[in-house]
Amino acid sequence: MFKIDLNSDLGESFGPWRMGMDREVMEHVSSANVACGFHAGDPEVMIRTVQAAKEASVAVGAHPGHPDLQGFGRRTMGCTPDEVYAFTLYQIGAIQAVCTAQGVRLEHVKAHGALYNQAAKDLAMAKAIARATVTTKPIQLTRITSRRSPTACPRPAASAWGSTVSRC
Repeated sequence: MFKIDLNSDLGESFGPWRMGMDREVMEHVSSANVACGFHAGDPEVMIRTVQAAKEASVAVGAHPGHPDLQGFGRRTMGCTPDEVYAFTLYQIGAIQAVCTAQGVRLEHVKAHGALYNQAAKDLAMAKAIARATVTTKPIQLTRITSRRSPTACPRPAASAWGSTVSRC
């Protein structure tokens, strides 16, 4: 029997600016990619989103993106793999701390927007995201890129750091 994970990007509000209807969406999904503050979200939004996910029994994943609040993480940035590793590690660590404080397990990591698209074309970027993910040890690295990209299966990137990938 197959199980379908219905997933949504959530926690994208920032300060007084509201984006989406997170609580309403949580009633219909099984997992949430929670913005980690660089492309959207902020510490209070992250806390509220993880609380809502816990109440709705929704799995929580990190949704790191480029440091690009103005462009909502959708602008390509000329970052090195080391920079991608550092800011991805930072963002995963932030949401992991929120999850720990709420008694919630961080289940997965999925890159956002332009970071996701760059990793789809550049194995070094995909490896940087995988290394940050493995370093922080969430349950699984679900997907770095889309199925059609040259770096579609993150197994080679993740296996370099002794991790496994649940699916490609």
